[in-house]
Amino acid sequence: MSDHRTDAPLREDIRQLGGLLGSTLHEQDGEAVYRVVEDIRTLAKDARAGVDGAAEALEHRLGELPDEMIMPVVRAFSQFLNLANIAEQHHRVRRSRAWLRDPESTPLRGSLEEFFARTRESVDPEALHATVRDLDIELVLTAHPTEVMRRSLLQKYNRIADLLDQGDRLDPTPEEIEEVHQALRREITSAWHTDEIRQRRPAPQDEARWGLAVIEQTLWDVVPRHLRRLDRMLQRHTGRGLPLDAAPIRFGSWMGGDRDGNPRVTASVTREVCLLNRWMAVELYEREVEALVEELSLQCADDELQERVGNAWEPYRAELKRVRARLRLTRHWLEAQLEGRRAPDGEIYRYTEELREPLLACYHSLQRCGAGVVADGRLLDLLRRLAVFGLTLMRVDIRQEAGRHTAALDAITRELGLGGYADWDEDERQAFLTRELASRRPLIPRDFAPDEDAAEVLATFRVIAELGEGSLGAYVISMAARPSDILAVELLQQEAGVRRSLRVVPLFETLTDLEGAEACIGRLIDIPWYRKHIGGRQEVMIGYSDSGKDAGHLTAAWALYQTQERLVALARREGFELTLFHGRGGSIGRGGGPTHAAILSQPPGSVSGRLRVTEQGEVIQAKFGLPGIAARNLELYTTAVAEATLQPPQPPRQEWRALMDRLADTACTTYRGLVRETPEFIDYFRHATPEHEIGQLTIGSRPARRKPTRGVESLRAIPWIFSWTQTRLMLPAWLGVGEALGEALAAGEAAELRRMYREWPFFRAFVDMLEMVLAKGDPDVAAWYDARLVPAALRPLGARLREQYVETRKAVLAVSGHERPLDDAPVVQRSVAVRNPYVDPLNLVQVELLQRVRHGHEENLRKALMVCINGIAAGMRNTG
Repeated sequence: MSDHRTDAPLREDIRQLGGLLGSTLHEQDGEAVYRVVEDIRTLAKDARAGVDGAAEALEHRLGELPDEMIMPVVRAFSQFLNLANIAEQHHRVRRSRAWLRDPESTPLRGSLEEFFARTRESVDPEALHATVRDLDIELVLTAHPTEVMRRSLLQKYNRIADLLDQGDRLDPTPEEIEEVHQALRREITSAWHTDEIRQRRPAPQDEARWGLAVIEQTLWDVVPRHLRRLDRMLQRHTGRGLPLDAAPIRFGSWMGGDRDGNPRVTASVTREVCLLNRWMAVELYEREVEALVEELSLQCADDELQERVGNAWEPYRAELKRVRARLRLTRHWLEAQLEGRRAPDGEIYRYTEELREPLLACYHSLQRCGAGVVADGRLLDLLRRLAVFGLTLMRVDIRQEAGRHTAALDAITRELGLGGYADWDEDERQAFLTRELASRRPLIPRDFAPDEDAAEVLATFRVIAELGEGSLGAYVISMAARPSDILAVELLQQEAGVRRSLRVVPLFETLTDLEGAEACIGRLIDIPWYRKHIGGRQEVMIGYSDSGKDAGHLTAAWALYQTQERLVALARREGFELTLFHGRGGSIGRGGGPTHAAILSQPPGSVSGRLRVTEQGEVIQAKFGLPGIAARNLELYTTAVAEATLQPPQPPRQEWRALMDRLADTACTTYRGLVRETPEFIDYFRHATPEHEIGQLTIGSRPARRKPTRGVESLRAIPWIFSWTQTRLMLPAWLGVGEALGEALAAGEAAELRRMYREWPFFRAFVDMLEMVLAKGDPDVAAWYDARLVPAALRPLGARLREQYVETRKAVLAVSGHERPLDDAPVVQRSVAVRNPYVDPLNLVQVELLQRVRHGHEENLRKALMVCINGIAAGMRNTG
């Protein structure tokens, strides 16, 4: 909870940063621009406060802006929102640190201290230690959702956060206060003169480099710090610490591996990205070993180490210098591979254990010689990093659509005169695949020359064989629906000569595929070859984005919950370990939301110490860009997965299931009735939102559409949600929910709904997420878009949607018992309120820009429109 006093430092930071931005604007662009921005800001605040005539005056003032004034106005409000985000993130870190300084205060929910103190009262120490020791959490960074901000600006904003932190930690003299103030002024001025818009669309390799920067600049230092704290908590509460090779949290990546609908991700791109990952890993390890060479000048050593180094005068330095030399050789070898030149001769590091072995020898020697306090410093941190990051930092998943494998196999069978694989039914496909998997002869002729698409698929499998499992994670099949989809990938790996095949992970996305997931995996496990092949472990990915776009948020959420339940039950019956891979987005409509609540709301038994989850590009900076925030997020993942494993929620009551079935049916009928069955909906969507213009943003390597058709079905879930977020209608997150809840409330089921909200974590998390959406949304803002951009014949549809929004809000509040959205989350509520007067003008300007640009005579305003889209995204704190 929050009160006026604890938020005072945040308000002071926002006031200081806003004042510096105003001064920068005045100095760099002059009095006239500064005065216009101030007038608009005042009118926007008055409009939000309900001052008579202010809203109309604001709209009129923005409508009459000359072209040359639009860009500085848009940039000013956008920059303020980004600075407010920095201040809020820093305040979260400040409050966490304040709690750590005050042992009498109540621990933060989800902190390591709170979790261990609460759990030790009801859980045996042995079980607690074993659960934490064996945690297997993998956060998979993706690039395809929209990170709209340029890396150059992110770096400047991170430096601003560092300066705020520096100001907090000093017991400052007036001179030191002035130095921090001037440094902030320099960074804000520099940001003001930095272009917000990329000049070109990033390549997949650029996205991969951005992901590596997150590791290098933040997670590389945060991870060992997190593991030190976890080790201390285990020691304190169970009597035993964390093993040296424990890796409770690891990192994967889709950057450079996700080729589903992205023709720019090719086999050569995947190879290059994997080599880049290895190069950065070696570079980081080399820096750490260099520091250890300087630090470990000790002469005491055990016999084992002395024997390794031939009784050298400084044994640790002698051993580590050999490690350093081999790391340098490995780095040079990787550089040669990346540049296409001959690699140097010599023995390079290929496997993590090769690097771990000499470091462990040094560690154990220090411990045996009584210098354990030295061993448990930088050297232990390096061993912890090695356990988490390996020699690749992030293993890259391959993702491809099932139909591409079908087409490749069809080309092969036709070449062999066996007929068309694509024409065979499921039984015929399975018989062919299992027969070939059991065969030792090659299937693909040496002189086989397929078309370009099939050739690229086969080239990808050859790259998998070349790189090996050290660089790669899983092979994810999107649009998987039947056992042959999985067996096809196994066969193609075998034909390419993959020595140790990647685990194959079917991704079930649409409502139909989710409902069929249990039957598909069940039939797959029944195949003797496959059951033996997987060794008792199966991973399944469930998709939140396309399921929500297909059936609506409520229906998809319930379908995902039930799918997990059925898969967990299947795994127990058939005796295999199940890992669920959650393909979540950053926005609520794509499964996003607070980490801790989301994990604890999963079905009982679905976590069980193991969790894979995507961290989408749009939220990576917000969750891992600053060290303090990154540490908090790692902590939340750790405690939530451990708690869900040790103390899973009770299964929902049967009457709750029946009610959820009815809610889901009503919500789905309403959602599809509008999105799929209302003829004018697509035209309305195209006019009322900046969907077309978002497609022109240079924010990702992937096309906005899978196929060049007009329907929503071909549009990716990301721009679909991004578009509605821009207009503040937030339609994908709530459409159908109001009708479903309203129907239940009218039928006298209010008491049952409120009981579900109090007692069922899944339903409470769902309703709380809706409240967050409804707090950020604003139908009055959406009405501005309709009034200026939508043809008169389509406006009744917009009015109907806004009415549905209002009714949904009433129904959700009736269930939660709140007077306003987020009444039990005042910090977030206040955050939204602070942003509204700055987002509102951007929405109004965006409407004006869209109208001018769409009439084709204001081509020079397109850049301002792109900046405006970025600014609204910053204000809403999410995009797609």
